[in-house]
Amino acid sequence: MDINFELYKVFYYVAYKKSFSAAAKKLFITQSAVSQAIRQLELKLDCTLFFRNTKRVKLTHEGQALYTYVEQAFNFIKSGEKRLLDMNSLVSGEIKIGASDTICKYYLMPYFKIFNEKYPGIKIKVTNRTSSKCIELLKNGSVDFSVVNMPLTKDAPQLEFRDTRAVQDVFIAGSAYSHLKNKELHLKDLEQLPLLVLEKNTITRDYFDSMLNSYDVLINPDVELGSIDVLVDMARIGLGIAFVPDFCAKSASEDDVFELNIKEAVPQRHMGVVIHKNIPLSVAASKFLEMLV
Repeated sequence: MDINFELYKVFYYVAYKKSFSAAAKKLFITQSAVSQAIRQLELKLDCTLFFRNTKRVKLTHEGQALYTYVEQAFNFIKSGEKRLLDMNSLVSGEIKIGASDTICKYYLMPYFKIFNEKYPGIKIKVTNRTSSKCIELLKNGSVDFSVVNMPLTKDAPQLEFRDTRAVQDVFIAGSAYSHLKNKELHLKDLEQLPLLVLEKNTITRDYFDSMLNSYDVLINPDVELGSIDVLVDMARIGLGIAFVPDFCAKSASEDDVFELNIKEAVPQRHMGVVIHKNIPLSVAASKFLEMLV
């Protein structure tokens, strides 16, 4: 199907602005020209893309489906334009990074400081999501790269995964469980204890579940949360046993929490950087990655 790219450009801005008039101002054309372009696109695609019975237009089901792909295409184009504008210049620009709040706080913060001191004109924009969501942000071109807990499988051919830091997870408890301090425990013993873990559909939780399954340990967590720091705090006040990376546990005083002595080895995993093979990195993003890898 041969459709003029300009029609998709008009469609993108109408959908993005939710307004024919706002799209016309953005594109420096008349509102009538916008309406004609949308009508022409609808005729070529043989479907209605917008509901027009309100002041702010609304996408139809077909329009929303199309916008999902057109938005990605425009994000890729913007990345290409940004690459050209930033090329050979670190005086100004922006880096868009996807990372969880835990990775930002315990891993990336020192790098942010060093990079900002060296290149103060480069803005660092971080989108905080779970590692799984950060990978999706990268796939649709919303970020330059993501720093994530590495997935159990790396089956995305358009992405490149680079390990940067080993992560050792531990089980911790507060003073309410002082009777377990220095006592050798088996993972099977955890079935009888209240467990505090990350919520489902996160890479860390998937890793946790897979690890316990490999030892034939069945658990029903008492608390599932989206924040590692809150898990540490809950362990501190005695609500249960938390499963967290060791560098998060070390942020708490030894008087507040202690590491359980688990006989079975908890395998190491990694944090890492994920980049999109089809999206060129800006000079600024490449410089930041040089510090990490």
